[in-house]
Amino acid sequence: LSILHFKPDGVKGNTLIRIGAGPTVFELLSACESFKEIIVTNHTDLSCQEMQKWLKKEPGAFDWTPVVKYVCELEGDRKKWAEKEEKLRRTVKQVLECDVTKFNPVTFASLPPADCLLLSQYLGAICKDLSTYRAALKNVSSLLKPGGHLLMVITMKCSHFVTDQNKFPCLFLEKECLEEAVKEAGFDILAFEVTPICYPSSLIEHEGISYLVASKGKGKED
Repeated sequence: LSILHFKPDGVKGNTLIRIGAGPTVFELLSACESFKEIIVTNHTDLSCQEMQKWLKKEPGAFDWTPVVKYVCELEGDRKKWAEKEEKLRRTVKQVLECDVTKFNPVTFASLPPADCLLLSQYLGAICKDLSTYRAALKNVSSLLKPGGHLLMVITMKCSHFVTDQNKFPCLFLEKECLEEAVKEAGFDILAFEVTPICYPSSLIEHEGISYLVASKGKGKED
């Protein structure tokens, strides 16, 4: 997703809001080249704290260096990894808690309408059923300006995932259900690619990863 859509002729603008996905940076490394500011949101305060650790270079922060070097290599210059880290740190302006099940997902902040929303794997882990998933998509769409872009990475037909030896359920999504939910939330789908690329079965049971690009219908009310 980073390389495919955050390139000179791809999705770009002033503000990108990343919804959920934990204290990770890999999906933001190319985004910082296409947006002037990034707002990171997470479902828990702990994830926000971990993200702040990395941004502030605090002791105990997770070392993303191998990932940064790999992304720089894909972009054409592995040696610029340190510059990339600093650029991302400068571009991330806020780290906030969010709750996608609420009408206003970011309760304690007033945010400008974003040019782009980035959702990576998050909603399927938070939403217990399809109706909750649909409502969550509508809720986050309120953060996006008309004509803005929605970028999603989705694990298809996923039943569960594993972290630290613990097994967590995940909403089972099929292509048709996802397309319907996105359209119902007021988006026009521009691209939807399903790939056979899979994570190790020891971590997650699924049938591939999908990449979706959509635009928020102009003139539609939130």
